[in-house]
Amino acid sequence: MKLLRDISELGTLPGALHLAIGVFDGLHLGHQAVIGAAQLAAREQGGTVVVVTFDPHPIEVLSPRHAPRLLSAPEHKLVLLERELGVRHCWVIPFDLDRAGQTGAEFIGGLLAATGPGRLAGIYVGEQWRFGQNRSGDLALLETLGVTGGFVAVGLATVEIEGAPVSSTRIREAIGAGDFAVAKRLLGRDYTVYGTVVEGRRLGRTIGFPTANLRVHREQLPPTGVYAVRATGRGDGWNGVANLGYRPTVSGDATERLLEVHLFDFVGDIYGEVLEVEFVEFLRAERKFAGVEELKAQIARDAGAARAVVSGR
Repeated sequence: MKLLRDISELGTLPGALHLAIGVFDGLHLGHQAVIGAAQLAAREQGGTVVVVTFDPHPIEVLSPRHAPRLLSAPEHKLVLLERELGVRHCWVIPFDLDRAGQTGAEFIGGLLAATGPGRLAGIYVGEQWRFGQNRSGDLALLETLGVTGGFVAVGLATVEIEGAPVSSTRIREAIGAGDFAVAKRLLGRDYTVYGTVVEGRRLGRTIGFPTANLRVHREQLPPTGVYAVRATGRGDGWNGVANLGYRPTVSGDATERLLEVHLFDFVGDIYGEVLEVEFVEFLRAERKFAGVEELKAQIARDAGAARAVVSGR
């Protein structure tokens, strides 16, 4: 996928341009409908599809205390766009207070100027999308600007599943409650998180269960506990067992949750690597053990249970 670094690069792309615009946190079924509409138009009319999104999430700038955990951090989102949706061009707009102060007409005017006369074929958004200063721009404004600017403005209807709108908030709530089945129905795929492998205390090696300690990339996590997982990285994949929690047996004073993943049948060094982890099934709650030997015995049981789960799916 080609990642555009500046608005001027829009003018270098071939043919008419079809822009799918949104925050697209999670790339759920509603987001997929928006991007799919742009892709369909490009197939029928010719031209290039560009997904236009923002980093950081606007709420992180405008109301940081109310900013939720993400469903897809920026690096993860790019991977999902290419792998799941076949997106070939993406422009990630740096969102800051200057961008927030731009009116909707100014934002669209910038796109028209960058793409060149007659080359912006269409802008595709969710029907509830808001843009510009104080969220004053809406689909009606976009349609008006489309008439004067010579492009089609398309607002995709909200997708509903089981009688309720598909939304990032609804998916975050499902993940937070550990309901991966609901999250999968709303996402159209299994929920995964991105994490960078960092150095830990290496206790796992001494008890026969080496773990990859992950610093998760600002993404929503399920409840504390032990899980059967699948992990991918470096073009490879592994099944495993993971502990998400505070490690009370060995870190009684910990205040931040850590994701530790024991990858079955893996030997090697992956410090600094990024892993994508799918929580397959909750196995048990985290608890404190009397000592390391008791912990070791329980990890062995957890690993056996996790192997049974992942081998059956």
